[in-house]
Amino acid sequence: MLQPGRIALHVVLIAGGFFMLAPLLWMLSTSLKEPGDIFIYPPQWIPDPVVWQNYLKTVSIMPFGRFYFNSVVQAAGVTVLQLLTSSLAAFAFARLRFRGRDLLFLLYLGTMMIPFPVTMIPNFIVVRLLGWIDTFKALILPPAFSAFSTFLLRQYFLSLPIELDDAAYVDGASSFRIWWQILLPLTGPAVATLAIFTFLGQWNNFLWPLIVTNSEHMRTLPVGLAAFQGQYRVEWHLLMAGSVIALVPVLAIYIIGQKWFVRGITLTGMGGR
Repeated sequence: MLQPGRIALHVVLIAGGFFMLAPLLWMLSTSLKEPGDIFIYPPQWIPDPVVWQNYLKTVSIMPFGRFYFNSVVQAAGVTVLQLLTSSLAAFAFARLRFRGRDLLFLLYLGTMMIPFPVTMIPNFIVVRLLGWIDTFKALILPPAFSAFSTFLLRQYFLSLPIELDDAAYVDGASSFRIWWQILLPLTGPAVATLAIFTFLGQWNNFLWPLIVTNSEHMRTLPVGLAAFQGQYRVEWHLLMAGSVIALVPVLAIYIIGQKWFVRGITLTGMGGR
């Protein structure tokens, strides 16, 4: 017989699962409806008829191929550069000894408390002065550095025995070689977790690509989907169809990297360990 506490836990889990899945189900349902059937009350979760042409129309009226290419280049580029810069910084904060290291790390973490709108304007001015507006440089280079990513990898580096470094130094290895050939191969779960976080965050990033791109040729998927929202009318069926198309790579990456994601959160201490 189930105890009252377990029953309450099951109810909370079921209710939480419903409220998390309801927006996704509504998005899928809306993407298959006629425009006049979207706001019928009570809502029809199973469209009748099912309008698959919404997906074809969405792809035909918008250059989704170019949007996909821009999003993939941006998300992949930021992910690779952020892994590189964050792992180097994390190695320095976790394994190297120099004066002011802990204070510098605290200042580094302090940047996480600064809201993005505060730094958005200075970053935009720098990008404009460099002539990077409406280029991949503006989309990739500014987000390539992250204090959170450095913190995440530093926690993992601290969990590795310091004797690995000592033995490598005795054998004549440099700090760079220790980072590249010894420590980095041991951080697979943490790197995979960070890669998933970074890629998904950049894939869904809207504000920064919106302000640094001017032409349709350089739009990413979130910015391109915003074109379905007009001043007086929103093409909800096409917007939801485009959102479903944009969601497919995200689900694929999460499913493929789920094992590494869970393992990385456990080993880096973010799961309450």
